[in-house]
Amino acid sequence: MAQGQTLTHLDAAGQANMVDVSAKPVTERIAVAEGRVVMRPETLAIVKAGEAKKGDVLGTARLAGIMAAKRTHDLIPLCHPLLISKVVVEIEPDDALPGVRVTATVKVSGQTGVEMEALTAVSVACLTVYDMVKAVDRGMRIEGVHVVEKTGGASGSYRAE
Repeated sequence: MAQGQTLTHLDAAGQANMVDVSAKPVTERIAVAEGRVVMRPETLAIVKAGEAKKGDVLGTARLAGIMAAKRTHDLIPLCHPLLISKVVVEIEPDDALPGVRVTATVKVSGQTGVEMEALTAVSVACLTVYDMVKAVDRGMRIEGVHVVEKTGGASGSYRAE
């Protein structure tokens, strides 16, 4: 098989097998994932004001999420490298939580989806927020990491309720 036409997966017995994906069409595939970091109002005020001792929390977490999406295959066994064409990570402070909401959108034209890349981007962005302000709020919680939407591919579209 030519390079780029096989995927590795685990079968029911846990054995790694190569799967021919050459029959799968190359389509545009987009996945959106989200999560949140819940923190004390005082911690959120520090994040919003840019006064964390480690620096720009939101900017650093955004960059970490983008980098993580591109390295998902290095982090998760049997995820294969993808030629990602777009990664957008948005981090919005939310006084109602209180905390931040993280959303990642990942796009690829290929034969497999990008849900894992979007989930990895959100997870690492949330972990980065935690790391950067844990000295002032060890009680923060990372919650609700999930796929919001997925389009493209043989299985069609999905939208969380």
